[in-house]
Amino acid sequence: MLSRYVIINLKNLVESRNISLRELARLSDIEPSIINKLSNNKHERISLRHIERIADALEIDDIREIISIESY
Repeated sequence: MLSRYVIINLKNLVESRNISLRELARLSDIEPSIINKLSNNKHERISLRHIERIADALEIDDIREIISIESY
């Protein structure tokens, strides 16, 4: 059994930048449904291209701002 899981921190990121998830979808050119699944940690697979687009849209240089690993 795994003792750690990956968290996508989109809700905190958009909140700290005062934008919506829909606006992030527009800025990153990612479907809103995908952004929504990522923000709710419902996506089983994470595309590196999506992470790159999110980082570019939010001007993030450190992937740890987007993804973190938590313990159960």
